[in-house]
Amino acid sequence: MIKFLDLKLINKNFEKEFKARFDAFLDSGQYILGEEVLKFEEQFAAYCGVKHCIGVSSGLDALQLIFEAYKLLGKLKEGDEVIVPANTYIATILAISNTRLVPVLVEPNIDTYNIDVSKIESAITEKTKAILGVHLYGQLYNVERLEEVCKINNLLLIEDAAQAHGAQYIDGRRAGNVSDAGAFSFYPTKNLGALGDAGAVTTNDTELAEAIFKLRNYGRTSTYRNDIKGFNCRLDELQATFLSVKLKHLDSDNLKRNKLANLYLNNINNSKITLPYFSGEKDHVFHQFVIRCEEREKFVDYTKNCDIQTSVHYPIPPHKQKAFNGYNTLSLNVTEKMHKTVVSLPLHPALKTKEINKIVKAVNKF
Repeated sequence: MIKFLDLKLINKNFEKEFKARFDAFLDSGQYILGEEVLKFEEQFAAYCGVKHCIGVSSGLDALQLIFEAYKLLGKLKEGDEVIVPANTYIATILAISNTRLVPVLVEPNIDTYNIDVSKIESAITEKTKAILGVHLYGQLYNVERLEEVCKINNLLLIEDAAQAHGAQYIDGRRAGNVSDAGAFSFYPTKNLGALGDAGAVTTNDTELAEAIFKLRNYGRTSTYRNDIKGFNCRLDELQATFLSVKLKHLDSDNLKRNKLANLYLNNINNSKITLPYFSGEKDHVFHQFVIRCEEREKFVDYTKNCDIQTSVHYPIPPHKQKAFNGYNTLSLNVTEKMHKTVVSLPLHPALKTKEINKIVKAVNKF
């Protein structure tokens, strides 16, 4: 069986250094917000090309802290609307609703799977204060157009970069640096994955960064001084040291992903399969390789019988989830079509060329 994802195999390359770093961590006696968190924040800020990185506990917390900080700074208030792609993972929508803002769902582009910028203008109202763009499956959203829309309408631009670590725009800017603030998840399955939950916020806005530094740690300005009501959303010291190890290999791992993705793109030839759009540039790091198939259930069963694991990202769109029953009556045809037909093929740095060839052969015979 070719596994969809083998985290044990992926992390085996780092095992020796992980163990050495763990011993050093244990010996340090400093387990919360120590030198390792600070070191990783500096490294990841430099990698993304931003002034500030704030390590937090998860990607969801990263987004929520951005919204809470903007509320604290008076740039957002409860009830403000945030435009967001309708086909994202539910965490993106939760970050908006959990901070008592209002999600406004906009359809994606069927080819790129990212928000359809041409449909944003009609969704803007006097209550709209921000756009939360998502680099879905590892591909940057339309940076130029989104920046233009936000500038014209005086909106904040926030990026959910949870799946796009290292993706690079044509002007050299990376994910996390094509907005006012970016949110990352380092969930173990990500291109830059920890060995547990972890996340980060990146920004060039010093005032915003200072607010988030306080908010993630009870609103503290010193050990027993709390100037604001905050949260406990700190990046774990141990996860920070593991992330520092893996960050050094992120670009090379992303290059492997792109090479494997090109094997799929150049060799899959089946009229029943719609391949993902790829510009051929560095703006896609293929967190997932997502195809579309009208006969998805049949295809999933078929690949399983061929000893190939696939996955579906995601079977139910947010507006059809029970958690958002107020949105259940919305008709979002493009989003619903995508969620009914998308299926992800295995793609990760530990995957072998011969395994890709086997998958290609099976897909072409479907």
